[in-house]
Amino acid sequence: MRGRRTWSVSLAAAILPTVSYATGFGDPLPGLTAEQQAAFQSGKTAFVTVEAAGEGLGPIFNENSCAACHVGPAGTAATGAIGGTTERLETRFGKSVYGAFDPLANKGGSLLQDHAIGAAAQYLVNPTPFCLTFVFTPEQVPADANVVARRRTTPLFGLGLVDAVPDDALVALAAFEGIFYPLTAGRPSHLVNADSGEPAIGRFGWKAQVPTLHVFSGDAYLNEMGVTNPSFMAESCPQGDCSTADGHPLSCNPAPGLNDDGDDVDHFTDFMQLLAPPPRGAVGPQQIAGETIFDAIGCAQCHTKTMTTGPNQIAALDHVDFHPFSDFLLHDMGSLGDGIAQNEATGRMMRTQPAVGAARADALSSRRACLDTQRCDPGACGRRRDGRGGVRSARPDIARYVARIPQLALNLRSAFDSTDWAGVGAAPFPSFWDADRDDRVAGFPSQTFGHGPSAAARSSELNTCQTPRSRNNRKQAHPPKKEVE
Repeated sequence: MRGRRTWSVSLAAAILPTVSYATGFGDPLPGLTAEQQAAFQSGKTAFVTVEAAGEGLGPIFNENSCAACHVGPAGTAATGAIGGTTERLETRFGKSVYGAFDPLANKGGSLLQDHAIGAAAQYLVNPTPFCLTFVFTPEQVPADANVVARRRTTPLFGLGLVDAVPDDALVALAAFEGIFYPLTAGRPSHLVNADSGEPAIGRFGWKAQVPTLHVFSGDAYLNEMGVTNPSFMAESCPQGDCSTADGHPLSCNPAPGLNDDGDDVDHFTDFMQLLAPPPRGAVGPQQIAGETIFDAIGCAQCHTKTMTTGPNQIAALDHVDFHPFSDFLLHDMGSLGDGIAQNEATGRMMRTQPAVGAARADALSSRRACLDTQRCDPGACGRRRDGRGGVRSARPDIARYVARIPQLALNLRSAFDSTDWAGVGAAPFPSFWDADRDDRVAGFPSQTFGHGPSAAARSSELNTCQTPRSRNNRKQAHPPKKEVE
């Protein structure tokens, strides 16, 4: 088993507490103590360390370090920032028969490892005749898999704040959405914490299948790098073959048993926990106009603007308001789902992506901005009245707003780029500047439960992001209220 690593860091001075944003991508949270700064730097060193087969890498894996997936993206304001994303795609597969999903675990699913350590004999002192000639090779999608999904590596900026949100807050947020936004309401991802064995609420991963950053670290160490650890002790099985008997691949594993004693997992967790959210860009009239559209068409119903952390021993994470632009809940995306079922998430369900990333509009990268459900009308999301009886595209204002929000930039590109903005029809655009607008309402859990959505939110729920049929049904059930002049 790998010995315990010691990462030493020298700091010139302690960092005094502050409430300012980070100064750049990849910076630590502001207001950390000298000890916490040292933990961040030690974690960062572990995060960029390249693993070797003799220390437990593989025998099948996706990359040989955390930073191989989590840097950048290149060509943006986050270029070279540790904790970002290279936009690398990983592959998930399975088989769906009459709605029942089989992850094909006996054939290596659902996660495919696309790298391997090669010839086994080079790592073994006394290889068996079988291992003398055996070569570990990357996994392949089996022929009977009829569901294949490619998932983009997500950035990690500010996830320590997300980790610090109490489970009860996410459950309450789901209940709030169910009352005020029943058509698009999300549901919590109930699961078991792999560290404690206790029930928990998932918040990380495309399916909200991971409850904490510590579990995230252990999970990725095993499934992405093949390194076993106390949280995930069973080796990844090449193409689903878990036998260690002679004549099977794992009989040639150069590092059987526990590869890491938990020290590296702790370091990865420290780095991610203390990694700051991206800095906020300049805010001007165009960004304010974009926010107007973002709120009015209902994007904020799922992309929750503000959350508050719970009690935490780290002052920088203790009862802090932050802006994830996600509710971290599961939503039925219809055909926009990736078809992969994990825990309680069906193939149609996806977690609301917390648009974290580089502050530039052309780095946006998800299909699900205004297209968050099958009920969403691209015309409503993409067009608005120009004040002269005509219609002009809302795309530039949304993009400029998105590009200047600290948490909102990497994950919306395809929603803008894949929509035929010239060919969609116009939809009524509600007034944003209504008298009962309350910014805190959108920022759960800071809102008052007795205060319902603003008039603009009610109007947008009726007039935008729904198909004509569902819009008519909604009008019959809930006639629009007159807005306050």
